[in-house]
Amino acid sequence: MRWLYRYASPATFYPVAGALAPWFFVAAALLGAAGLYIGLIAAPTDFQQGDAYRIIYIHVPAAWMSMFIYVVMAAYGVLFLSLNTRLSAMMMSALAPTGAMFTFLALWTGALWGRPTWGAYWVWDARLTSELILLFLYLGFMALQAAIEDPRRADRAAALLAIVGVVNVPIIYFSVQWWNTLHQGASVSLTASPKMARIMLTGMLIMSLAAWLYAIGASLLRVRAIILEREAGAEWLQGHVDGKAR
Repeated sequence: MRWLYRYASPATFYPVAGALAPWFFVAAALLGAAGLYIGLIAAPTDFQQGDAYRIIYIHVPAAWMSMFIYVVMAAYGVLFLSLNTRLSAMMMSALAPTGAMFTFLALWTGALWGRPTWGAYWVWDARLTSELILLFLYLGFMALQAAIEDPRRADRAAALLAIVGVVNVPIIYFSVQWWNTLHQGASVSLTASPKMARIMLTGMLIMSLAAWLYAIGASLLRVRAIILEREAGAEWLQGHVDGKAR
């Protein structure tokens, strides 16, 4: 617990985030290159969808990350409201743009995939509609923070929105089971064997790991910018900046 409280301080976390972010980006780039090679070159053509299925190597990791990042934001919201940790609020703000980007990417690639498989770029399917609502939640989170001048009040309001909005995540995940939808069921499950070839699954999982590492790296850099903005004038930050200048 002592270690946890130590790294919950912006003063301690700031240099750690700066040191770790480049490594996450490098790992994400290497895994992304490997995943794209497997998905676009090594993996065979699907016997039903042809080469159109290859969009899953972008679509599925983006969709997974869109949900996962929002859950993490809600968890940080709980920590902020219950323990009043400033870094938790900052991490919520740092994660939101990356989550919104992945959600938009999931919707966009889904539309491109839907055209050859469903004959339409968009249908008001339960999975697609709930994913669109997730994008609005991300945008609403960022707009709410920007609309309130007092950072502490803005953080509390945004944390409440994140916590309330997280109910949409299980709706997205289970929508294909709860309603009769056009969207196919999950190809990967913890309770059943994969419904795709091993090499296809390998490429998709590698791309998902690359997306996860990218999200961490981007959030670490963004939280450093937020710390610089919010802690401006703090003695520890001035000392850190002066030390780098020398």
